[in-house]
Amino acid sequence: MVDVGAKPASHRVAVAQGLIRLEAATLGLIEAGSAKKGDVLGVARLAGIMAAKKTSDLIPLCHPVALTRVALEFELLPSPPAVRCTARAETVGPTGVEMEALTAVQVALLTIYDMCKAVDRGMEITGVRLLHKAGGRSGDYRAPDRPAAEVQ
Repeated sequence: MVDVGAKPASHRVAVAQGLIRLEAATLGLIEAGSAKKGDVLGVARLAGIMAAKKTSDLIPLCHPVALTRVALEFELLPSPPAVRCTARAETVGPTGVEMEALTAVQVALLTIYDMCKAVDRGMEITGVRLLHKAGGRSGDYRAPDRPAAEVQ
């Protein structure tokens, strides 16, 4: 692990995003709340938050971080059918929370896959990336905008 002991604590924020492409009928089940396993987005939100808190257990050499906030938002995209997940992680500490935000997105999208795989095995998780990070010695980062065709 990298030694962060001498680094000053600062407010750190990371925002990550990704999406899962799926069939229109699957999107309809999610939107209607009628998936057999229950509230897909509610469970995915909880899974993403839990995953962010366990990131250092999943990724070797990743520092355990005392998170002060983890929030996930979902957007249902009708054409082409997809669900976009955006996760925001925050802490006050000596190291950033990019990995926590990225892990939250990945696990939330995997949870959607798991909850819907009985009706749609062709789902595809794609476009997972860091959108923004702030705080720390390296300063702010903003991902370049992508054309809509690349994102969906």
